[in-house]
Amino acid sequence: MEFFKQVDLDWMGKAKYFFGLSGLLLAAGVASILSHGGLFYGIDFKGGTVVDVRFAGPPPVDTIRNSVTQQGLKNFTIVPVSDPAYPNSNEVLINLEEQGQGSEALDAGKTAILNALHTTFGAGEAGKQDFNSVGPETIADALTRKDPLSLGAAAGDRYAQLARQLAQFRDRDHRGIITDLNQLSGAGAAPPAIAALRDAFYTSTFAIINVEIVGPKVGSELRRQAVVVTLYALMGMLVYIAFRFEWVYGAAAVIAVFHDVLITLGLFSIFHFEISLTVIAALLTLVGYSMNDTIVIFDRIRENTRLMRREPFQAIVNRSINQTLSRTILTSGLTFLTVLVLFLMGGQVLRAFSFALVVGILVGTYSSFGIAAPLVVAWNNWRGTGGAVVAVSGTAAGTKLRKT
Repeated sequence: MEFFKQVDLDWMGKAKYFFGLSGLLLAAGVASILSHGGLFYGIDFKGGTVVDVRFAGPPPVDTIRNSVTQQGLKNFTIVPVSDPAYPNSNEVLINLEEQGQGSEALDAGKTAILNALHTTFGAGEAGKQDFNSVGPETIADALTRKDPLSLGAAAGDRYAQLARQLAQFRDRDHRGIITDLNQLSGAGAAPPAIAALRDAFYTSTFAIINVEIVGPKVGSELRRQAVVVTLYALMGMLVYIAFRFEWVYGAAAVIAVFHDVLITLGLFSIFHFEISLTVIAALLTLVGYSMNDTIVIFDRIRENTRLMRREPFQAIVNRSINQTLSRTILTSGLTFLTVLVLFLMGGQVLRAFSFALVVGILVGTYSSFGIAAPLVVAWNNWRGTGGAVVAVSGTAAGTKLRKT
């Protein structure tokens, strides 16, 4: 399937515009990174605590901020979670940067956040636990001690089963929040069982969905490993392309990939997205995707050097890009539509990951014909082989050229 037939665009004649556009994007990204004092690293890399909280109604962000501040905490952010699957998710992420050294400081930060939430939104009766923050084992233990259904010897197993039903009803049907214990009648709880639970528990207007803690040493190690993995991937690709074609092709492809990664990181800084482990996975994905598109063009250039022996090298490159244009639109276009839907509909958790893929596919596709190919042409012009070329040998390392 071809979208275009007999395309005759002078891509190399517009190389200066491609380089100019890339220069503007790189300059804007670098300026943003410098003005913000670096990239925005997530908890994975800088260490700290993330508390995922869901409320029964719209989350009062200002009240949450004031309550956390009153606990003496600084350097925290409150991010509302948008999830297309649940338009009214009523969920926020409280991100607390590292407050000190050691696990004690991290635990203290987590405890302070939980205390702030319970003090402001979940103050219950003394000696009672929040029903929305306990597991089925705690529920079963409270029922077994009271034995409201007079089950006797069979109390342990029966109450354990009932506790699992109640916890599942809370988490699945009410998304983790029971605002009134009478709601448990919908899960099969009899009035005596509800009365027993009321003696042991109270209900709050929020639920802690998840708590993540990453120490600063672990975060620093993860950051170092992410850089090392990316560099290893680029070196491996350089060696492969240098062997498969010529070293100049490998160098051009790696420079183009560096260009893709730097622009993506710059846009992350401009739009204030955090760098996390999932984002590193997305960056490695776009590195492979961009390299694949570049190799397709390079392979067509090598084939055409055998067929167009008397043509200038720039014309050969233009023809090769035009011949692969339909393939590029099909593969890149379909992949772009997929990740765009993921970005728009994937929710807050996948937002940074999908943004990296959206930007990476656009920039990676563009760099294959706008950066990598012009670099090879520039090198051939500098060597004085930019005129008509003749293929004099075809080896596993590529076609060797000489000027005629």
